[in-house]
Amino acid sequence: MIYLDNSASTIPDEEVLQTFTRANKTYYANPASLHLAGNKAEQLLESARKQIATLTGDSESSVIFTSGGTEANNLAIIGYANSLKHRGNHIITTEIEHDSVRNACIHLKKEGFEIEFLSVNEAGEVSPDELRQKIRKDTILVSIMHVNNEIGAIQPIEACSKVIREHSRALFHSDCVQSLGKLALPYPEWVDSVTLSAHKIHGLKGTGCLLTKKFKEPEAISFGGGQERGLRSGTANAPGAAAFAKAIRIIIEGDNFSDYKRWNNRLREVVGTEKLVRICSPLEGAPHILSVAFKGITGEVAVNYFQEHGIMVSTSSACSSKTNQVSHVIQAIHVPDDFRKGVIRISFGRMNTDEEIETLAQVIKEFMKIIKKGMKQHDME
Repeated sequence: MIYLDNSASTIPDEEVLQTFTRANKTYYANPASLHLAGNKAEQLLESARKQIATLTGDSESSVIFTSGGTEANNLAIIGYANSLKHRGNHIITTEIEHDSVRNACIHLKKEGFEIEFLSVNEAGEVSPDELRQKIRKDTILVSIMHVNNEIGAIQPIEACSKVIREHSRALFHSDCVQSLGKLALPYPEWVDSVTLSAHKIHGLKGTGCLLTKKFKEPEAISFGGGQERGLRSGTANAPGAAAFAKAIRIIIEGDNFSDYKRWNNRLREVVGTEKLVRICSPLEGAPHILSVAFKGITGEVAVNYFQEHGIMVSTSSACSSKTNQVSHVIQAIHVPDDFRKGVIRISFGRMNTDEEIETLAQVIKEFMKIIKKGMKQHDME
């Protein structure tokens, strides 16, 4: 099997699995317990917290462990909105955010907050000028993802940060789930808080975090035993945190960035100027994601064809791929109607090889021939 759905989830690294297994065998106690075993589990948890803060650029950061990116995004959007509502109720985000940000904002709108969405161009990029027009003195939160999970568009975070700082006191949050290990994080220089997830970087599912600057923590949105300084109650997953720290260290110390760019260019070359295929990902986007659309078919047909040849890809975002609806991202970048339903996302990971990409290239060529043949038969009829 050739696995090319790494933006949905990655194959766990063997070293990460070993770290998790060892930690579970040794540090199995509840970190909140007062006995010696509990103290050792707490030390492991705090060590992982310190490692993640240091590896991501600010050893003094608050690292709030969560069950993944969705929970961290919810904590950021709803938690910050509630903690800052004494300043105002205006929130800005983008049209192409992950549903965990988008739907959290829709929830807040029902609660009386004013939500504004930044539009994007055909490359999926927001305009700092539009942000400048929409930001206000009572804007309390801006959330702009670093790399889009469906098309790989990279947002101008630095330029947006300058606008925010010049015109408001708003907190700037960024979903960095897809950029961790692929691009330099915009934290802590340009944003106040970022969302990270382990299973996108060859770590384990069920582990993520919200990384924030000191004294800029959100309000809790779940309640229980008061773990994570009351910001995320529930028994802490110390082995998962240790494995997450290990995954971040491995991905930062050496990922296949140059390979991703080469593979991306190779597949663009295969598609070329073919009129039956439209590349949805911007040329200057994140190299590990390539979104393409086939004319006149559904993405499900393409996914099934590739699967028959042992290749796993997805239709746009895996989180919404089973709804058979055109994603909000594809709509936002104005993909033509006859291509909209035929979108697939190819996403590379550290364990892919040149040989696998070449196999994919040949399968794409054969698939394009089949589409052409089918269209000719349709025209004749």
